[in-house]
Formats: sequence, C-alpha cells, structure tokens
Amino acid sequence: MRLLRQRQGAPAVAPAVRDQVALHIADALAIGWAATACQPLASQLLNAMHAGGQGGVCQVFGSAHKLPPTQAAFANAALIHTLDFDDIHDTARLHPTAVTLPAAAAAAQVVNAPMKTVLEAVALGNELMCRLGVMYSPQGQGPGSDWFLTQLFGYFGAALSAGVVMGLDEDALVSALGFAYMQAAGGKEAGFGVGATGRSIYPAFAAMGGVTAAQLAQAGLLGPASALDGAANLFRIYLESDPSPAQLEQLLDPEGWAFTATQIKPWPSCRLSHPYVAAAMELRKQLNGEPLARLHVAVNASAAKLCRPLAERRRPITLQDAKYSIPYMTAFTLLHGAVNLANLQQEALADARVHAIADRLEISETLPDKPGHPPAQLHAVTMAGREISVQAPPFDLDSAGIRTKFVDCLVHAGLGAKAEVAWNALQRLASAPSVDILFSSELWAQA
Repeated sequence: MRLLRQRQGAPAVAPAVRDQVALHIADALAIGWAATACQPLASQLLNAMHAGGQGGVCQVFGSAHKLPPTQAAFANAALIHTLDFDDIHDTARLHPTAVTLPAAAAAAQVVNAPMKTVLEAVALGNELMCRLGVMYSPQGQGPGSDWFLTQLFGYFGAALSAGVVMGLDEDALVSALGFAYMQAAGGKEAGFGVGATGRSIYPAFAAMGGVTAAQLAQAGLLGPASALDGAANLFRIYLESDPSPAQLEQLLDPEGWAFTATQIKPWPSCRLSHPYVAAAMELRKQLNGEPLARLHVAVNASAAKLCRPLAERRRPITLQDAKYSIPYMTAFTLLHGAVNLANLQQEALADARVHAIADRLEISETLPDKPGHPPAQLHAVTMAGREISVQAPPFDLDSAGIRTKFVDCLVHAGLGAKAEVAWNALQRLASAPSVDILFSSELWAQA
C-alpha cells in the first residue's frame, strides 16, 4: 500500500522488543495448550477444522493430526483466545499475538522457516496491529467501538506476519495486505449479544485470512495496493473517515514500538472486567467476611456494554458470557477471592452463591470513558450498615507472575511435570530451528 511505502528507514526489530515478543509467544503457547482441556469447545473446534482438512503439514496444539496452513492457523488462534487469557494492548483494545503467531507458525511450517524468523515476523505483525488500534484508541462510543479490532486489524497483522515468514518482497507484501483488506470483518455482536460460544474464537478468522492473503500474494496474484488510501479504503468503510494527519503520523512513525505497551493478562476473562476483579479482591479483604447487603458498581460507556442485558449478565449461560460480564465476574471474585483456570469453569455458572451476590449489584454508568481499561469503582453496604468504597489497585503481572501463569496453564493442560523444562527451553526460543517447539512437548527437554 502506498501509505506503507512512505515509511522510510524502518528499524530492525530491537533486541528488547524481540525479547518481549518471545515472552508473549511463550505465554500464548501455554494458553493454547491449556485450552486443549477446554471441553467440549476444543473438540468441536478441531472437529470442524479436520472435516475435509486432512493431509496438511501444520501442527495444532494438543492434536496428533496435521492440517493445511489456513485451518491450522484458525485452530491455533482459536485455542489461544478461547480462554480469554491472551495478551492485550489496552489502548488499542486488541489481542495481537493470538492472531500473528498462528499465522506465522503456519507459514513457517510450509517453508521450513526457523523460530528466529517467526519471532521477527510476529513482532512486525503485532506492531502493525497495535499501531492501527492506537490510531483509533476506541472507547464505548465512536469509531472502532462496534468492531472486534483484534479481528478487523488482525487480517493485516496476520498477512504481514505470514508474508514475512514466506519471504515475500515488498510488492508481494503490499498485495497480501490488499487481500487482507478484501476479507476484513469483525462485527462485535458476538460480544454484545449473549448465548454464543463463537465469541471465544473471533481472532481465528483473522489468522486464517492472513495466511490466505499471503498465499495468494506468494502465488503471484495482485491485491489492491490502495486498500488503505483509496476511494473505498479500510478507514472510510469501517471507521467513518480517512485518518487524520496525527493518526497517519502514528501509523508511519519510523522509530516507535507501540507493541511494547502490550500486557500479559493475569486472569482468564475479558480485559474490561479486570479492574472489577481487582477491585472485588480489595473489597473482599475489607469486608473480612461481613455479609453484603448491596453493592453499587460504577461503570463507563465501555464497561456498560459488559453489563447489558443485566439479567443475562447476572446469570450467564455460557462460560464465554461469564468472562464478558462485569456483574458476574465481580460477584464471582467476591465469593472466591481469586479467578483462575481451575475455578472459573462451566459448572461455576450454576452456583447460587454467586447469583445471590450478583442480584445485589446495582449498575450505574457514571464514570468517564477513556482509552484503555475502565477505572472501576465499587461501593458496598454491609448488613450492619457499614459502607466501603474501593477502586481497582494495580494488577499487571511482574516477571514472577508471568512465570507462575505459564506453569498454571501447563498444569491445566496436564503438562505440569514439564512446565519448568518448557519455561527454560522457551528462554532460548530464538535459537530453535523450527516452530515445532511450540507444538511438541517432547522437544522442550531437547532444546
């Protein structure tokens, strides 16, 4: 695309960025393996991808059968996001690695590319996705608020990642991005509505589409080079208007790395619910077992979308709806004091104790909206009449927390005995000869 061609002097992937990408790949790997224990969703997903898709060369987490590259990218991206535990850029409001890693890994198994190439490709794809998201910094209303930007911008990040792994030249990469535009989608009703399990797999469409785009470009087909700046460009169609000069400057910055603001999530739920989980943990400490009479939950326009329709959000039917519900996640945390893969399971949705707390929640949309996660506020009144107000304390993971999460994910996958050796092997990820190390637990001890 002409806009991308205007960027001059693009730096190589800096060592610090490469190290962060490697850490996020390790996190995604652990989540992908953990998701193989998420039944029946994981089985349904693999059954769908294997229908007529035998004979491929690409591996999938937890499966002995290989798939063609597009199906493998779809399956792995879906598994990485199924638990709603994958990395997140708060301002861009998207999950980059769940899209770009599966696309790059599928491409790598087609062309036998080493892990070092995959690392750089994921870094570039993630950066493109994060820049596009930061350009619009979505809130509860306005451009970007009704799109899963992980999916919409993920087509481009996945196409770039897969194309870099395939060794496409600049013209072919432009074509790949043009083919990504031709598939672009990502309407958010799967999140706003209730009852669907499909919300958990939406990044997979982008990963699959990105691989398709790169394959078409590699074969010599020409995609529209004006997909970002033509008469019917991406921004006009999906985001109301052409980018402003300031937004273009963000997109074309030759030096910055927007990806570095991407965080590894501490809890397996929607990121917009995280401040409420953190606030509920703090409130639980201050209640010290005192019975709760009622709880006022203040939200902004973004968080309010995770509270409607209120009756269904208080009583989610699917685990995906529970993870996307501020009323439910607040009540669940107040009861249990922790949110993890072991306790946030389908059977928890029938717990009358959580329902009783959720029924006492009053939601009011009184907080200002802003890019990033909402500023959660809880105000409780106990049965004895005591009033307690709390805000969300900091909740980002430190290095020890990231390692603990990695181990917990592999324990959930039934691979706890290999967790430490896997962690050590992935510290040398850039030297791995192939992406097989992501999918074969037997290779961890050999790395």
